[in-house]
Amino acid sequence: MIDFNNAAFIKLKPVDDNAFTNLISPIFVTGESILGTYKGIRDGVVFTTHRIIAINVQGITGKKKDFTSLPYSKIQSFSIETAGTFDLDSELELWFSGLGKVKLEFSTQSNVSEIAKIISEKIL
Repeated sequence: MIDFNNAAFIKLKPVDDNAFTNLISPIFVTGESILGTYKGIRDGVVFTTHRIIAINVQGITGKKKDFTSLPYSKIQSFSIETAGTFDLDSELELWFSGLGKVKLEFSTQSNVSEIAKIISEKIL
């Protein structure tokens, strides 16, 4: 779950783009498509052509879900931290107008440089 106050998120790993398609396709706008999908234990983040969608699966059964839409147009700046020798996780920090900082942590399997390229192409 995204905790906007603490700016933390569970470590995400890349998964097939179909992992959340059925859940988020009803909220897509015309022409919106998936660029990348990442999943934690139950939660996930989907990068689309228009925004970042954070999916928070709630409750014991997981039937209740929270969807947070983070438009690229509201990103003021971002930073990435790639994996190192001892610290094997990567991080992406995003600063949103009116929201503040959102921090996403990725497993070593994720290519944060590719994610940064996607975001750069959307906001620059």
